[in-house]
Amino acid sequence: MADMMVKLRQFLFALTGVLALTSADMALSASVPPGNRNAEQPAIPGSSVRRTSATKSSFDVKYEKVRDLLATDRKLMSKIKATAADYGIDPIHMVGALVGEHTYNVDAYDRLQSYYVKAASYAGSSFRFGYGDESISDFLKRPQFAGCRQSDSYSLWTCREDVWEQSFRGRKVGGTAFPDNRFSAVFFQPFFAGQTFGLGQVNPLTALMLSDMVAKRSGYDRLDENDAAEVYKAIMDPDHSLAYMAAIIRRSIDDYREIAGVDISTNPGVTATLYNVGNSRQRARALAARRAGGGDVWPEENYYGWLINDRLDELKKLL
Repeated sequence: MADMMVKLRQFLFALTGVLALTSADMALSASVPPGNRNAEQPAIPGSSVRRTSATKSSFDVKYEKVRDLLATDRKLMSKIKATAADYGIDPIHMVGALVGEHTYNVDAYDRLQSYYVKAASYAGSSFRFGYGDESISDFLKRPQFAGCRQSDSYSLWTCREDVWEQSFRGRKVGGTAFPDNRFSAVFFQPFFAGQTFGLGQVNPLTALMLSDMVAKRSGYDRLDENDAAEVYKAIMDPDHSLAYMAAIIRRSIDDYREIAGVDISTNPGVTATLYNVGNSRQRARALAARRAGGGDVWPEENYYGWLINDRLDELKKLL
């Protein structure tokens, strides 16, 4: 009976995602053609090349390692499929994001259990989100954020990120000089800039943005920016991390459909690219502006997404 209820819940969530596409939405949405727009793989960033060289590894070795983990860990693959169903997405999008992250950004652990152990090590840790002596809670009390009163976490944190870009990034405000860097790097990475964590390599700010969706679809507690340890624990725990991965992909698909009138749900290389670069709402707006000029302008895959489309037949076999 319990298994039947779980399957029913997954079916209803998947159906909700389908029903969200009304007939009007589908008529306005143009599907991205399959495959890559670039004949050759775009350049891989030097930081990724240096990081991989430092571990005396190669991209091919790292790709094969994460591919083999997915192929042999049936428990993990079962979790991926169940989570994808909860968010109404094809599990190949989650596979693509995992393969991309562990090929170009980090090296995969050999066992899923290693991720659980690492997540548990953060329980009870005492650190906070902030910049210098100013906590994120105090920073958000500044008058520049007064207009950010949205009720949902995605719109709220997007507003706050926009305010950072417009009023604080690279500026001196109220006697404090702020770095010319991303909001997430300045306030949400207390260890070192550019750090992401866990199976899905999720950024803490991204997790805060998608907290409401994950709470609704997966039933996990909403995250609080004043409890940094709990945020890190959530994105490092494999079960939670998979939920946030799925939410990121679901959000990017919805943003492109709603803002640019483009359906990216059938092109894993594009969703993988967006998983890698982030800011799907802003990128969808930029695409909408380009398409308004006339002609079929499609989102292009970067080096990360290009690999996923190039190996798509092999990756689909993992499912």
